[in-house]
Amino acid sequence: MNLDELLKEYAELETQLADPAVHADQSKARTLGKRYRHLTPIVGTYRELEGVRDDLSAAKELASEDEAFATEAEELAARIPQLEEKLRHLLIPRDPNDDKDIIMEIKAGEGGEESALFAGDLLRMYLRYAERLGWKTEVIEAQHSDLGGYKDVTVGIRAKGDEGVWSRLKYEGGVHRVQRVPATESQGRIHTSAAGVLIYPEAEEVDVQIDPNDLRIDVYRSSGPGGQSVNTTDSAVRITHVPTGVVVSCQNEKSQLQNKESALRILRARLLAIAQEQADAAAQAERKSQVRTVDRSERIRTYNYPENRISDHRVGFKAYNLDQVLDGELNAVTQALIDAETAEKLAQHS
Repeated sequence: MNLDELLKEYAELETQLADPAVHADQSKARTLGKRYRHLTPIVGTYRELEGVRDDLSAAKELASEDEAFATEAEELAARIPQLEEKLRHLLIPRDPNDDKDIIMEIKAGEGGEESALFAGDLLRMYLRYAERLGWKTEVIEAQHSDLGGYKDVTVGIRAKGDEGVWSRLKYEGGVHRVQRVPATESQGRIHTSAAGVLIYPEAEEVDVQIDPNDLRIDVYRSSGPGGQSVNTTDSAVRITHVPTGVVVSCQNEKSQLQNKESALRILRARLLAIAQEQADAAAQAERKSQVRTVDRSERIRTYNYPENRISDHRVGFKAYNLDQVLDGELNAVTQALIDAETAEKLAQHS
């Protein structure tokens, strides 16, 4: 969409949002309002740029009569390329999922109990990061390991404002490698293990239509570490989406109904990701960067404890504050990935 079309859309949104009838449908009003707020900085920067250009033209005309206008013309001329560059950044095509919340899955991989403990460390890192940003988190499903880590854990993360969680955490999908002396190592040797992270944009019911006839729902008793039963009723739920073969299990909640709702929430997110892969080649390429097998050789990031170093291998980011990153100081890492993607998009559209 070019600038003229965006300006026309902005004017139409202003008219719609001024109509009281639109606000009778709260869902529609929220959607229009979110789009309006997204376009506001673009339109504001464009109008500022046009205003500076008009002022520059006037200042040039008056410069021959008053030297002060010549100085003003120089200052105005210097602002134009800055505003043009700002507008260029704002016009970069957005990821349609950037406003969405996410479902995150963290899975232990190679390394046995040490990998499960590292999966727990990653979970804590993301929960602390979300806390710093004022996001709401919810552990939806978890399979604990014997030593207190996680074989598999699923968490929902929701933002409070307009900036969606996906816009900052979509880059986290992939294999995360850790180098440290495991708690299970008696000789003090450094081991390497890995955990996988998968990110899905949270899907609304309107995003994904699920036919109940396409679902096979099984119920069973919840089990804890070691396989022992932790419930005397069949409250755990396993849902199979027959057309795609996607299987989701939930047992964290005490009631069968709650577990079914949690499983459907995860299923919708997975089906949305599949649909977007099939519809969009770019999204498919992006999903390929996420974990397929939790293999150490496929790592996107390394957490080196002896050197207190974190390295993101996709953009060459490296820092020696691993302890702070694991405590939720992820901004520098995520910003490096955002900047790299922005630079790539600017190059594509220059």
